[in-house]
Amino acid sequence: MATHAQAEKRARQNDKRRERNRLHKTAMRTAIRKLRKAIETGDKSEAGKLLEAAVSRISRTASRGAIHANKAARTVSRLTRAFFKMQ
Repeated sequence: MATHAQAEKRARQNDKRRERNRLHKTAMRTAIRKLRKAIETGDKSEAGKLLEAAVSRISRTASRGAIHANKAARTVSRLTRAFFKMQ
């Protein structure tokens, strides 16, 4: 447990950031899950919409620092490839 004022503040900041990152990551994973399900079922129009939404969510998550930029690029690449392989 933090005893100095600065350490207590840092602990509060870390808690806020962890919660914020968790929310962004959860929303990103949900978007990816929905897209993968649409790709599995073969629904092209729905998958196209969901791909756009998932890419947006992944980019937003990376820009806010919750995930690394390379992970975002890799994930987008794999999802896009899966989408076009479906067609």
